[in-house]
This record gives sequence, structure tokens and C-alpha cells, in this order.
Amino acid sequence: MINTKQDFIHKIHLIISVLIVVPVSIFYGFDPSSQFDIHLNTIDEHNFFKAIMGLYIGFSTLWILGIFKPTYLKTAILTNMIFMLGLGSGRVISLFLDGTPTFGYIFGTFAELFLGFYSFWLLTNKNTNFAKN
Repeated sequence: MINTKQDFIHKIHLIISVLIVVPVSIFYGFDPSSQFDIHLNTIDEHNFFKAIMGLYIGFSTLWILGIFKPTYLKTAILTNMIFMLGLGSGRVISLFLDGTPTFGYIFGTFAELFLGFYSFWLLTNKNTNFAKN
């Protein structure tokens, strides 16, 4: 898993992402109102949040593969970048168009953008060996 300083640099953001995204996905899928100001009223809304849960768990599975299997690492980093920058960008747009959300979502925005840009840095930094491939 993490044997060297380089392994730590390449994988720590994936570990952090999994540790946050999996529990959040469970809350989204089964009881979003317990942690967020979200109240589902229709079967379609419940279905939508279960689909989001599945999407989050699917990406987390890929990130776990990247942590343990070197052949998946670059793909895990790339998908983490797209996932996190996509979420963060959507939240920034919402901040401007919809107003200020609760603290958890504000914190999440900064965390997602940080993790996304960290992945971008790994993929483009010539010292990480990912930019050469």
C-alpha cells in the first residue's frame, strides 16, 4: 500500500477521498436528512440519491484499486481529479447562483477543489512520473 514517501505523496489524497466519500454516500443513499438539510419526499428523489450513492461507491472502489494495485494508480488519480473538480466546480456555481449553503457544503467545496487540484498536480508534475506517460 504505502511503502515509501513517494507512495504517500501519490496515494494520500485517494485514501482521504475514500474515507470521506464512502460514508457520505451511505448518508446520501439511506438518510440524507440526518446529516444534511435534505428532505426527500418522492420515490424518484430517493432513487436519485441511491444512484448518487452507487456512483460515489463505484469511484471509491476504483480509488481503492489504485491504492493497492499500481496498474490502476494513474486511472484512480485521473478519476479523482475529474470527480473532485467536477463536484467543487458545481458547488462554486451554486454558491454564486443559489447562495451560501451550510458549513458542511462550504468546507466540502474547498476540500473537493484541494483534492482535485492535488490530483492535477500529480498528473502534471514532471517529478511524479505520471506526466511522462
